[in-house]
This record gives sequence, structure tokens and C-alpha cells, in this order.
Amino acid sequence: MRIAILGSGSIAFGMAAFLAKAGHEPVLWSPSGTRTERLAAGAPLVATGAVEFEGRVAVAKDCAEAVSGADAVVIALPTNGHRLAFDQALPHLRPGQPVIVSSHSSFGALYLSKRCAERGLKLPIILWGTTLLTGRQQPDLVSVIVNTVREKIDFATLPKSEAALGKSLCTTLFGDHFVERDGMLAIALSNLNPQNHLAIALLNLTRMEKGEKWGQGEHVTPCVGGLIEALDAERLAIAGSFGLSVRTVREHFSLSFHVPMASVAEMNQQMHREGRGGFGPSTVDSRYIHEDVPFGLVPTSLLGRISGRPTPLHDAGIALFSGTMGQDLAAQNDLLPDLGLDRLSPADLKALCEKGFG
Repeated sequence: MRIAILGSGSIAFGMAAFLAKAGHEPVLWSPSGTRTERLAAGAPLVATGAVEFEGRVAVAKDCAEAVSGADAVVIALPTNGHRLAFDQALPHLRPGQPVIVSSHSSFGALYLSKRCAERGLKLPIILWGTTLLTGRQQPDLVSVIVNTVREKIDFATLPKSEAALGKSLCTTLFGDHFVERDGMLAIALSNLNPQNHLAIALLNLTRMEKGEKWGQGEHVTPCVGGLIEALDAERLAIAGSFGLSVRTVREHFSLSFHVPMASVAEMNQQMHREGRGGFGPSTVDSRYIHEDVPFGLVPTSLLGRISGRPTPLHDAGIALFSGTMGQDLAAQNDLLPDLGLDRLSPADLKALCEKGFG
């Protein structure tokens, strides 16, 4: 299958290698063009680690070339680039063409659904609660180290009625990794990176600011792990208020990183001992702050207000990081303002998350 991958970072490169190795035809598109220059000139893509691949992959000169004729479109950008990707792809999407959002955050699928409805365009949107893999792109911009391929990935579709199609497509492309959740709202409450990164970054902020090389798993100490689990309790309370079952943070770490179930701190320490703990950010100019606060913590806080389940720890994280950065990070979310979700009742929001616009 021909798969357009809108993005050019570590996740996009890793997915391209994964798909190419499986016999599919990935086509990369970089919004800036800079990260794919060497691949476009004929250099082979090289993946090592959990995915081993070396070979040429196609690079589109623009979004239209990537999307046109693709059997599916994958959004593989940081969330602060999702609106750009949606807007660039919209004129070229065709009816019924599946769009996979990896990973979904901040009700981006509702933004895409609204824009599609304005054009009279109907297509299935497939939402992943997290990425297929984790990895690190190398400075040569042709290689990526894939740290892990996740064992299980939560997914849903918009509209919810397309779930069978979504699972079939994802399994065909990526294998048997996908667990259906109860609609888009469950996925909105299944992206655990923002809450986890809040605790990790806030309590290791000086390491980031000083540019240290520090082991992330090593520094998820009992206090850091305890904050992650307290943040998780706020998220789980919101999910329960909507009658939704979502994976706990302990289940997430165990299934994603193949470690026996224990406390968050204990699982991270085991990953560190095994050499799989990864490294934390070496700068405050990190997605842990500039993506995860506006596009992760802010939507969860919004859901807390709608559901009547307060999120004091999430709210504190938004305020503290805005203070440390000297920026109104909540105002940087460019997806939520167009949706007006704060005016909806819990029942109306749940219905919109099942049917979409149009």
C-alpha cells in the first residue's frame, strides 16, 4: 500500500522504515523540506534497533504529491504541527481516504472533522493514543535508532462506526498491535505522555536548562513516579465520569516497554538497569514543555472542567511551566479555539466525539 507520512522526525522516519520493511510504499513529506533533503537526493534511510532497515524511500516535493493517490495518510508530526498538516492536506484528501493521527492529542480529529464537513468531505479518521514506536533521529538526517515498537496501541475512529475498518487497516499496515477503545473521548484521555512529561520535566528542569545528558528512566525516582501516578488519578477520574475505561499509567509502562507491572518508579528503574531508560531532554526548548503543555495538559484540564472533576495538579503544571518559560503556553494551542468545546455538556461532548461534525 502507498502510505503518505506527513512528518520528518524520528517517528516519521521510524514508521517509514517499518512500512518499507513490511513491503509497503511509504512517502515522506517534510513541511520545511530540510529534514528530507538527503533522502530526496537518493541517500538510503537507515533504521537500527527494534527496526532494522536500509533502503531508499520516496520523498514528496509537497503535501499534494504525498497525499494524492495514497491509500492512507499518516500524521506523524508533533501536535503543534497538526493544524498545519491538516490544512495542507485538506485540499487533496479524497472521500473515504483514511487519515491516521499518530498520536492524537487536543481533539485534533474534531478539528479535521469540522474542516472536512465544511468541504462536504467524508472520510474515516483513525486516532492512536500513542505512537507505534519510540526512537531518536540522528544528526545525519538519514538514520534513526528505534528504541522500541510498542506491544499495544489504543485506537478509536471518528466516526466511531468506522472502528472495524480502522482496525483492519492498522493491522494490515503495522501488525497486531491495536486495541479498540470506546471512541475518540477515550483516546483523548489515553495519551499519557503529557502528564508523564510534566512530572519528569518539572522535577528535572535544571538538568534540561544546563544541557546535561541525563538518563530519563534513572531519574524517574519514587517522588517523580509518585507525581506521575497522582496526575494519572486526575485523568482516570475524568474518564470514569464519562463512563470510559482507559489504561492506567502502570499498564501503559508495562505494555509499552515490556516490563513487569510495578510502580511507575520501579518500572523506570528496571528499564534503566536494562539500558532502555532513554535520555531526558537536554534543553528547555523541548516538546515536553512546548507541545505537551498546550496540547496535552490544557485539553485534560478542559475535560476536568466540563466533567466537574477538578485537575489541580494539571492546572499547576500549566501555570508553573508558563511561569518558568515566561509565556502563556495555554494560548499556544491552535486547535481548541475553533471547536468551542467549553460550551458543551458532557453528554453533547461525548456525542460529538462519537459522530464528528457534519
